[in-house]
Amino acid sequence: MRNLFTILLLILTITCSSQTYISLMPTFSTSQGTVAQRAGVALEVGKQLGPFSIGFDLGKTSLSNNDTTTYLEVRPNLNIFQQDKFTNTLTIGMGYVLRAEENVMTELSTGIEYTPNKRFSYNIFFGTCYYSGVHSNSNENYLAMSVMYYLKY
Repeated sequence: MRNLFTILLLILTITCSSQTYISLMPTFSTSQGTVAQRAGVALEVGKQLGPFSIGFDLGKTSLSNNDTTTYLEVRPNLNIFQQDKFTNTLTIGMGYVLRAEENVMTELSTGIEYTPNKRFSYNIFFGTCYYSGVHSNSNENYLAMSVMYYLKY
């Protein structure tokens, strides 16, 4: 009971003192294939608490007509260094690709974020997604952009 109370208190503290954001992230992979096969998109909803944020993604690794590209991911993010309106970010994510043979996805990315005001933030980042399954694994490098909108400030 005491552990449950501690967890609920932690969730309440994060919820009350954090900003909620929505982010749209188009991505472009460096792997082989057509533009539609290499382009992806994700929508992230999360909470930012000072230099730390945690988001939940729903996205597609490819915009081709493939039903094994939809994924769900948890993306904790840490703002490493900040100078004026620019921030260097580090993100480590873990997710699950639906109906794919290599269904476990981990991600490591870094980027430069620009925050011109309290409502919007823009980020250009690059990283690698690692996919693994029972019989095979692979990885994929990508370049992405994101536009974040903070619901309150």
